[in-house]
Amino acid sequence: MSGHSKYANIKHKKEKNDAKKGKIFTVIGREIVVAVKEGGPDPANNSKLRDVIAKAKANNMPNDTIERGIKKAAGDANADNFEKLTYEGYGPNGVAIIVETLTDNKNRTAGNVRSAFTKGNGNIGTPGSVSFMFDKKGQIIIDKEECEMDADDLMMTALDAGAEDFSEEEDSFEVLTSPDDFSAVREALEKEGIPMAEAQVAMIPQTYVTLTDEQDIKNLQKTLDLLDDDDDVTDVWHNWDE
Repeated sequence: MSGHSKYANIKHKKEKNDAKKGKIFTVIGREIVVAVKEGGPDPANNSKLRDVIAKAKANNMPNDTIERGIKKAAGDANADNFEKLTYEGYGPNGVAIIVETLTDNKNRTAGNVRSAFTKGNGNIGTPGSVSFMFDKKGQIIIDKEECEMDADDLMMTALDAGAEDFSEEEDSFEVLTSPDDFSAVREALEKEGIPMAEAQVAMIPQTYVTLTDEQDIKNLQKTLDLLDDDDDVTDVWHNWDE
């Protein structure tokens, strides 16, 4: 649930994920249900399901758990109907926050998200109140330590597959695509055996907010931690420059 693409954030996220495998698997399980209900259980004919499977594998979800989830979603007409809901709001000092959820109980989720903002001295806004400050992009993060391909070759492979942008950070590469081209680019990199630390459609901030007040930082961290702990929350995007 990163705010942006700096790899320190991804590593921090990965460590958190390791400590919260159950939560991550719950979220991915729900995403599998939604993808199967929308496009069927065959990944060959369902690009959304292929993307969720790639995400599951990046988070070390066992193959049999993935397959069980797909079978269950395909065979159970009474499987929970999860609804995708997005909340937007502000943390301290105008930090913009977008919260994406998958829920089978709208009232519970709305209450929990509102509470997380309130406890961190923030407030929920109306739909569209902060999303205009973000660009929706396919985002693929590649850990330099795990990638054997030369940076120039990697860039050409990504751009040839339809990527819009390629950038090099201190210990990672970032590939950006349009949301529509994300699946094709991710699959092209996968075919080349390129390991991905992260691959998803993300909300990328156009500008970042720096917090200097210790209390503001504590408050924002409280909101982010509460959202992180909520099983209904799938992603949190923010423009805090950590």
